[in-house]
Amino acid sequence: MKSISLRNVPEDVYLALQAMAKANRRSLQEQIKYLLEQEVRLRQGSPLAAAKRWRRRLEGRTRTDTVALVREDRNR
Repeated sequence: MKSISLRNVPEDVYLALQAMAKANRRSLQEQIKYLLEQEVRLRQGSPLAAAKRWRRRLEGRTRTDTVALVREDRNR
């Protein structure tokens, strides 16, 4: 796992992070890591948003009955 060193953090931000960590019963390092992970997940989008994008991309295409295709293939 990679490490990140952060310098010149404003005092008010540092104190707010410490308070958040204490409220969530985490170390300061764990709290910062949690917040970074959350931000990355938000940027990637939710699975529901991805599904919605795929539905739009596939809109108008005809869909086949996969169950019928599998049964047909098994009967060969």
